[in-house]
Amino acid sequence: MPSSVKREKEHHRVTLGVSAGISIYKACDLVRRLKERSCDVRVVMTGHATQMIAPVTFQALSQNPVITDLFAGAGDPSIAHIELAKWEQLLIVAPATANVLGKFARGIADDFLSTHYLASTSPVLLVPAMNGNMWRHPAVQENLATLKGRGHQVMQPATGSLACGDLDEGRLPEPVQIAEEVLRLLQRERGLEKIRVLVTAGPTREALDPVRFLSNRSSGRMGYAIVEEAVRRGARVTLISGPTALEPPRGAAFVPVTTAAEMEAAVRAHFSDCQVLVMAAAVADYRPIQVLPSKRKKGAEEWRVDLILAPDILGGLKPLKKPGQLLCGFAAETEDLKANATKKLKSKGLDLIAANDVSRESSGFESDRNALTLFWRDGREERVPESSKAECARALWDAIQETLGGP
Repeated sequence: MPSSVKREKEHHRVTLGVSAGISIYKACDLVRRLKERSCDVRVVMTGHATQMIAPVTFQALSQNPVITDLFAGAGDPSIAHIELAKWEQLLIVAPATANVLGKFARGIADDFLSTHYLASTSPVLLVPAMNGNMWRHPAVQENLATLKGRGHQVMQPATGSLACGDLDEGRLPEPVQIAEEVLRLLQRERGLEKIRVLVTAGPTREALDPVRFLSNRSSGRMGYAIVEEAVRRGARVTLISGPTALEPPRGAAFVPVTTAAEMEAAVRAHFSDCQVLVMAAAVADYRPIQVLPSKRKKGAEEWRVDLILAPDILGGLKPLKKPGQLLCGFAAETEDLKANATKKLKSKGLDLIAANDVSRESSGFESDRNALTLFWRDGREERVPESSKAECARALWDAIQETLGGP
């Protein structure tokens, strides 16, 4: 069984801090969502929160005692703030009110939750929810900057109808979104911690006139999955992406481009700082010699377009590669997969290449699935059978980490 599947079935240990926001009812659903994702949840409620929802509700949902008091506790007297800190893998506070954010930022410990925060060394996810004016207040933003400076993750509030009747930012994100962010943080590997990674993804577009362009069928999903997996493993990632319909992955710097020339410029600007480059973008091989300044009207005559070679991004990096840098390319082929991929591997000076047969209907371009064959410079090869692109990304990073000499 792949190690990634084993990790998904492990029971993660999560402490959920609940403070007195009007969106506290969503915290009940959040407990359920976390348990669906194999999380063992211990709930800590502030005193004011207990006046809005009875602790027994969270106890029934979490199937664990709920802690409400610094001295008395609820149910299991052995769970003090120090013991809980040793147990948990992640501390999440949702909703996180302005009051709680202020306490955390200033080190005020006057209840169980704030005292536990100071005792905890686990990663922290804060999910603020409050009135829009409160959210934008300089004091709140200053506290958030302090907490982010400590390395804590902060989810941006959603925009919508608030309890006061305003349509504004400040809503607690939906529980399923919070649960997915929790899972992303929990599943993050540490094997790429502090490694600087550069990934390209998506297609490029080469204009013919103001309304037409040459491009390809790449959706960008494979490259984005590679970015998401690298972020999970602790890497500092920059994504350079051609036009896609995808949301930029959380936790990565995002550089949007359109043409092959723009992608080349962006890659060169970031290449010297990266330790690993994964070139997953489907870059145009050709571009029109002439781009018409206005739309070409339909006529009876044929339209012949002369093309010239677009920039060879990977080939241009070969002389710039520094010792210790690892370059991984992609080869999208419709025939002679191994021959074409290994030829590209050698000619571009790559350490590793991931080849896929894009002629297959069940995987490749515009699909959620893929199948890869990995070829190394030393002649080794590995087959990654058809699976989700997220699983393919995990297998690729396993191979890269092995090549880097990591876990």
